Amino acid sequence: MNKLILTLLLLPLTLFGESFLISNIPIPKTYIQNLDPYPCNQQCLQEYLDKGMIFSFLSHVDSKLQKQSLDDVRMMSVSILNLGSNVVCDKIKIALLLPYKIIGKYASSTTNAAFAYLIAKNRSFELKSYKIESEEYEDLQNTLFQIQADGFNYVIAPLTKNGAFTVAQIDPQINVYFPTVNKKDVNSTSEFLYFGGIDYQAQNDMLLEESVSPLVILYDQSNIGKTLAYYQEKKFMEMDILNRHLYDDLNDTNQTLSYEDNESFDDINNSELFVDEPLEYLTQEEKKVIKFLIPKRTTNLERQLKDNENIQHGSFFINTPIVKSGMIMSQLTLYDANATNILSTQINYDPLLFSMTQYKDRKMMIIANSITSQNNVFIETNSLLGNDIVYDWINYTTTIGVDYFFNLLTKENREYAIEIYDNQMLYPIELLQPSKSRFIPYQRVIEASSW
Repeated sequence: MNKLILTLLLLPLTLFGESFLISNIPIPKTYIQNLDPYPCNQQCLQEYLDKGMIFSFLSHVDSKLQKQSLDDVRMMSVSILNLGSNVVCDKIKIALLLPYKIIGKYASSTTNAAFAYLIAKNRSFELKSYKIESEEYEDLQNTLFQIQADGFNYVIAPLTKNGAFTVAQIDPQINVYFPTVNKKDVNSTSEFLYFGGIDYQAQNDMLLEESVSPLVILYDQSNIGKTLAYYQEKKFMEMDILNRHLYDDLNDTNQTLSYEDNESFDDINNSELFVDEPLEYLTQEEKKVIKFLIPKRTTNLERQLKDNENIQHGSFFINTPIVKSGMIMSQLTLYDANATNILSTQINYDPLLFSMTQYKDRKMMIIANSITSQNNVFIETNSLLGNDIVYDWINYTTTIGVDYFFNLLTKENREYAIEIYDNQMLYPIELLQPSKSRFIPYQRVIEASSW
C-alpha cells in the first residue's frame, strides 16, 4: 500500500519531467502556520531538525538563514512541499526564447533549469516559453516584440552564435541572457544583452600551457570542433614566440601537418598529407602541429596512429564529443601513441568518461572545467526534474542567468558568486584529471615548456 501511494504521488512529477510544456494550472501552495509564541534562534532550529520536527522548523523560517546547512534544508523543503511564502512581493516574470528545431533537447532542459531555480526560491513567479521556428531576423524580432508586449522584461535565450548576433542587430530594449554564447563571439555594446557561454579560448590557453610538441589535434566536422582546432594550432605556435622571446633566431621552419578527409579514413589507402606553406617562427627547435579531421562514421584510426613516428610522445588535443573521444583514447593506447598527455576542454567533462574508457587510457588526460560553483539545493531540485547542472554546462549557465535576473528583480543576494564584467559571466577555470572513479585536481608532473 505504501509503495502504491508513493507511486501515485510521484506520477505527476514524472509526467511533468518528460513534458515540454508547463501547465497553465498553478500548483497548490502549502502554508505552515507558526503557533509558537516564542522566537526560535539557530540553536532552536537545529534542535527541531535533530528531533525530526520538520514542520516546527519550517514554521519559523520565512527567509534565508545564515547557517548554510539550515538554509539548504529550508530551500529543499520549499521545493518539495511547494511552500507558500508570507513575504509579499511582486511576481517574478521571466520569458524563455526557444528555437526548438535548432537546440533540440536543450529546449526542455533549459526550461527545467529555470523552473527548478524559481520553485526553490519560494517566490511567486511566471515562466513563459516562446517557441520560434528559426533564428532569422523576422522570427526573432516578432517574438521579442511579443515578449515585451506581454510584460516580460527578462528573457533567457539559449540561441546559437548566429541567433545572438541577430538579436544584437535587433537591439531590443529588454534584458536578454544567452547561456550558450560567449561575448567574444558576438560584437555587442548593448547594456541589455548578457552572455553566459563559457570561454573556450581561456580554457585552451590554460591547457596549452601543459602541451608539448608535436601537438596532435583531433577534431570533428562540427563548428565548435573546427573552431577549437584552428585556435589551438594558432595559439600553440604563437606561445613559442611569447614564452621564449628569441627575436633573433629565424633559422627554423615549422610545418603544420594536416591529415584531412571529408568522408571516411577507412576508404583511403594512404592518408593524404598536406603541408601548409612554410612559415618562420621564433624557435630554437622544430615545432609541429599535426591535425586529424575525424569524420562522424570513422571508428578505426589504425592508419593514422599505428607506427606513426610523427605523433610519438606528443600532446593530443581532443575536440570531439564524449563517445568519439572515448573511442580515440582507447586507440591511442592500442596503437602505442605514447602520449605525453591528452588535453580537452569542457566538451569532455562528462562522467561517461569513466564507463567508456579504461584508467590506463585516461590517466594522462587533463580537462578544463568551468562548472566550479555548486549549490546542493538546485542540484537536487533539478534532479527531481531529470535535469543535470553538475556536468551539463548549458543547464548550469542557464541557472547562473536566472540567478542573476532574480537578483536584479528582487535585490536578494545571488546564490552563485560568479563575477560579471561587461555583461559577460566570468567563470573560474580549473584543470582536472579523471582518476579511477572521479575527477580530481590536476597536479603537474612534468615541465611542459621544455620542448
